[in-house]
Amino acid sequence: MNASSHKSKSCIAYLLSTLLLTACATNSPLDNTSKKSVPEQKDKSAINQFVKADIDRMADVEVRENIQSLRLLMLKLYKRNPQELKKSTSDSAEKMITWVFEGGTQHHYQFAELNNLVMTDAIFLTFNPDFKGDRVLAFIVGLHTMLLKAHNDKTDFYFTDSIDPQRVYNVARNIEIAVWKLSNARDANGTLYLLTNEINDHEKNLSFEREFGKMIGRTELYAIALAEKSQRMISRVVQNLATALFLPF
Repeated sequence: MNASSHKSKSCIAYLLSTLLLTACATNSPLDNTSKKSVPEQKDKSAINQFVKADIDRMADVEVRENIQSLRLLMLKLYKRNPQELKKSTSDSAEKMITWVFEGGTQHHYQFAELNNLVMTDAIFLTFNPDFKGDRVLAFIVGLHTMLLKAHNDKTDFYFTDSIDPQRVYNVARNIEIAVWKLSNARDANGTLYLLTNEINDHEKNLSFEREFGKMIGRTELYAIALAEKSQRMISRVVQNLATALFLPF
């Protein structure tokens, strides 16, 4: 084994460990004394684990934890913006979230109320002043489908999979842009389209910012690890968030 190969494997192992530890932070303890454990694949002892490399398991964790973050963010957005949920259903937010994330084989992420838009088109719909539908649904479906597209519409990865690290890296940047819009885009009356973090004399709630930060960190970390493993360069783009355009993926 040459020095370059050893260095590459050491880097991947380190990044994998870091991602797993980051993922742990998304698990809410039942009390202050409960311990957080590294998330495990349900099928880690199954035969299909023999056809997974470390980078594949890293992808499994990155996508799974990011989807869990999106589910949590969707719930939090509905709680802060209950009027949006009423535009879609009279059911509870939890039931709506289950339908969106677990009903893919039925709806295929084609929602008539979103004009069947996905990815960045759905995100733009969130901030369209003429849109009368569920802005929470548009925002989350946009992020979710963008994440899936960058991972070849898969959530389970094997030796045979080939993911472009540039596409994954661009998704991390696009999440940053989407979050900036979420915190700054306002309608003609100067009102935010969706309420998120709250900072005032009585309350300081930055939980949205933290959860989005975890998503950005996981996605970028995986992109860098994948680029190192596949020896492919990533073009790093620095943009002013206020004027930034979504990157292709």
